[in-house]
Amino acid sequence: MDDGDFLTALAARRLLAIVRGRDAGAALRTVITLVEAGVGLVEVSLVTADALDVIRRARAALGDAAGLGAGTVLTADDARAAAEAGASYLVTPAVTEAVAEGRRLGLPVLAGAFTPTEVVAALGAGAAAIKLFPAFLGGERYLRALRDPFPGVAFVPVGGVGAAEAAAYLRAGAVAVGAGSPLVGDAADGGSLDALRERARAFEEAL
Repeated sequence: MDDGDFLTALAARRLLAIVRGRDAGAALRTVITLVEAGVGLVEVSLVTADALDVIRRARAALGDAAGLGAGTVLTADDARAAAEAGASYLVTPAVTEAVAEGRRLGLPVLAGAFTPTEVVAALGAGAAAIKLFPAFLGGERYLRALRDPFPGVAFVPVGGVGAAEAAAYLRAGAVAVGAGSPLVGDAADGGSLDALRERARAFEEAL
């Protein structure tokens, strides 16, 4: 996946699921369930138990075409390990060395930023898109304000984005939204996959 493919996928799918949990087996089942439910972009946070193994096993189960990425990528070592495990894009919580390393590896990076200065730094480091994080601090009004000086930047609000807020962010100019606990709930810790499917359906309807 290159930057163009990633941006196209964000615009088409409009939802990036963020999986983090304490149970590797449950996290793997969560990733597969989300993809089967039609969520085309799923990020496995590296804070998840045995995250790299989850990514490897999910890639083997879902195939090369799946929109499977690694999140909470902080260091260049993290970026390399995620790429080796089969991640097709990287997500960072901030402008870290992982952004430039992802660029070097040929992987698209969704880089975390909040202020205009951070947005400029992320783009300068090679980010394909900006993860507006934590989005709930400014809401859609803040996103609208950021888009004035950065009209061509693909913003993906993350942090406190539920189904009710998702459509408002898209109307404010987001290319997609990222959802963790409002979508995944406790599924990655062993919770109900049926409830996960219902939440995924609610997000898809909202978007």
